[in-house]
Amino acid sequence: MTRVRIGVVVGLAVAALALAGCGGGDDNASGTTETETTTTSTSQTGGDTGTVLKGSVGPGFEISLSTADGQSVETLAPGNYKLEVDDQSDIHNFHLSGDGVEVSTDVGTTGTESFDITVTSGTYTFVCDPHSSTMHGSFEVSG
Repeated sequence: MTRVRIGVVVGLAVAALALAGCGGGDDNASGTTETETTTTSTSQTGGDTGTVLKGSVGPGFEISLSTADGQSVETLAPGNYKLEVDDQSDIHNFHLSGDGVEVSTDVGTTGTESFDITVTSGTYTFVCDPHSSTMHGSFEVSG
């Protein structure tokens, strides 16, 4: 009977540690933090050489996508873009997906990474894969 109790206690301890490790590195001691992506109605026109978009993730539980001048992206025109992602945390990544686009930075690394993307009409989403329920955003491509 004692071995069963010890096994249950050890199992619960392992599960608690695994769950606690998922959100490590957060400066907020209260637990989970909801991240809301604020967007403004900014329309960008894609060019042949690619207009620059700025993706950012971390260092806290924040993810965003903006134009080169800092305006949050809500809508884009179809076309070619250069996506420059500033990944500031090794517990996050920046993952952009939509029609014909599937690019991401790696969890476990930090730094700046660039992607050439072509977007067409539709909805595109960006998320941090390990924290997708709270770290996410989207934009529409039309025109």
